[in-house]
Amino acid sequence: MDDLGPPPVPTTAPLGPQDTPHAPAALGETAEPRTPHRLYALKDRNIFLVADALGDVRGAGDGLFHDDTRILSRFELSLGSEAPALLSAAIGADNVFFTSHTANQQLPFPGGPVAPPGVLHIVRKRFLWENRLFERVRMVNYSRDAVIIPLVIQYDADFRDMFEVRGLKRAKRGVKHPPEMDGRSVTLRYTGLDDVVRTSVVSFSDPPFRMSEHKAEFMYPLGPESHLELYIEIGAEAGPTPTRERFRSHAARARFSMRARSRHGAKVRSSGRLFSEWIEKSKADLALLTTEMPTGPYPYAGIPWFSTTFGRDAIITAYQVLWLDPSLAKGVLSFLAEHQATEVSAFRDSAPGKIMHEARLGEMAALGEVPFGRYYGGVDTTPLFVALAGAYAERTGDMALIEALWPNLCAALGWIENYGDTDKDGLIDYARGASSGLANQGWKDSQDSVFHADGRFATGPIALVEVQGYAFAAYRAMSNLAQHRGEEEQAEAWRARSEQIRQAVEQRFWMEDKGFYAIAIDGQGELCKVRASNPGHLLFARLVAPQRARRVGEQLLARDFAPGWGVRTLALGEARFNPMSYHNGSVWPHDTALCALGMSHYGERKGVVELTAALFETAASFEMRLPELFCGFPRVAGEPPVAYPVACLPQAWAAGSVFMMLQACLGVTVDALKEAVTIVDPHLPIGIDRLWIDGLKVGAEVVNLAFERHGERIAVTAEARPGLVTIHGPDR
Repeated sequence: MDDLGPPPVPTTAPLGPQDTPHAPAALGETAEPRTPHRLYALKDRNIFLVADALGDVRGAGDGLFHDDTRILSRFELSLGSEAPALLSAAIGADNVFFTSHTANQQLPFPGGPVAPPGVLHIVRKRFLWENRLFERVRMVNYSRDAVIIPLVIQYDADFRDMFEVRGLKRAKRGVKHPPEMDGRSVTLRYTGLDDVVRTSVVSFSDPPFRMSEHKAEFMYPLGPESHLELYIEIGAEAGPTPTRERFRSHAARARFSMRARSRHGAKVRSSGRLFSEWIEKSKADLALLTTEMPTGPYPYAGIPWFSTTFGRDAIITAYQVLWLDPSLAKGVLSFLAEHQATEVSAFRDSAPGKIMHEARLGEMAALGEVPFGRYYGGVDTTPLFVALAGAYAERTGDMALIEALWPNLCAALGWIENYGDTDKDGLIDYARGASSGLANQGWKDSQDSVFHADGRFATGPIALVEVQGYAFAAYRAMSNLAQHRGEEEQAEAWRARSEQIRQAVEQRFWMEDKGFYAIAIDGQGELCKVRASNPGHLLFARLVAPQRARRVGEQLLARDFAPGWGVRTLALGEARFNPMSYHNGSVWPHDTALCALGMSHYGERKGVVELTAALFETAASFEMRLPELFCGFPRVAGEPPVAYPVACLPQAWAAGSVFMMLQACLGVTVDALKEAVTIVDPHLPIGIDRLWIDGLKVGAEVVNLAFERHGERIAVTAEARPGLVTIHGPDR
């Protein structure tokens, strides 16, 4: 999904994650060895923090990042020269607070012997708010004797661009200035090659007894069964002196803001405690990643590597929750329309009407050292944008937004027609404009993801099979919208174009001997006869004829594709299959969800229920939070799925997968234009006997739905005005 390709597997504790030489660093590669801990992430607006279970930042792939620049590359707490011993660490259910509990190793008594380990309890509690890190260090002496606490805080900021942190080497960097200290704070400063001065200010509530450029030392006497607190704030700008009152008041605001973001859309509840926990955790992760822009809410892709605006990821995430919460789609459509390309640029892979792939705010993007300041190298984002607009209009009836976006939607179709088909063969294709851009420009954008059956890489321009499905959906959407606007002639023209795409896919991509669609057609017109998960997206777009859809679905649910945890990106036995790879055999939850909803469009429910159970059990292995991807090894009884060591966690379209899976199970569609909620052959997830959807908005109406298992039958109860909800069995 991203700008640099899949990272290599690290040798020590991973961060959680992409063309390959510019991979993210792994924790431990540049820092001195230490027992590895898992990492924890917090985010607010354009700032995020990745630190270990002790709460420390060690300067590898972790740190405090603001606008794609690492403004804190070291932040370690110790008692004298020794790190405290970890007891536990966690991020709260609402994703606001990180808390680490530790204990001392040894401590000196005043003028006496050394205190034993485990008498001092240290709690580090932190949150992010208004682009600042707030931390409270609470120390409790459970000894019956007084102790002296030699508390040491070490800090530094390397001001490295996110792409440097991920491994890209620069020939030259800007100037890092000497730290400036004023008694209880230190200012770290860097002037970039773009002449922008970037700062990081570390402030303490108490003045250290000794302070140097990268270390603050405190000597606290603490009586028996007593406690004390130190407050720390870190941000890109100086602020008031940290205090208990500031910590408490800003913590309340951070929690209130997160709760407000989490309350959007209909509420889903179930009779299963853990299943409900998965739903709530996924909703909390989406709230964490969603940033309020001037154009509305926008989900940033993932932490740590993709905490910014990605086009494709946001569109898919908006699709996943559209039936429950269309407000996200409105924000995504509005933002992407505002940043639609207006000029041709080979460096940025842009052309008029094209929708943005990603935007970056760091020094390297500003200087043009990388093209990702505003980059358009995604062949699928533009048709997905149009298709989402059509789906949003159907879901909400909000034709006012469609009218406002109509010039953007027509410009997007203009890009598809004038630039998207470079060889004029009727298929949407891609070939990067400059060597600095992405070699592959579909969602599987690593360098080795598109190839022939013998393993040869495809040469451009490449027409991916799923992109044709997105284009089909885009033309169908525009046809429906034009018809609603009274433009019958234009509607018919766009519907005819969608039919041309459908026929081209059926004729050119279908492999009768394999009963499946090929992944792509290369620049020489040669079919890449590889079975990958991509055709599952054709089912999502409703392009495929029913008989072929069943054959595709059967294979996606069979052993070659389904290892027991979801749908593999590549079938077992294909060239370049590797369950540990980024795109060639791993499992991506969002990909599984798109395939599942696609199969449900063609009446498949049993397999969708099984896939939902697989993702639920995967989430249970990752503390109820689905990662960006995980390895595609076959399921072994009693063993969890194998983690992909540098997967983003959390990631927006992974978090949104549960809601798309639920829609596929329940068979729910909402059409506000027709004032109709339709439920077809509903199934409940395995182990769930009752499920409720409260506050589902349909135009001006509000619907409450209840699903209850009675043997093999699912009973549906609807609180709605008569005629608004219709329920069909499997044979509609």
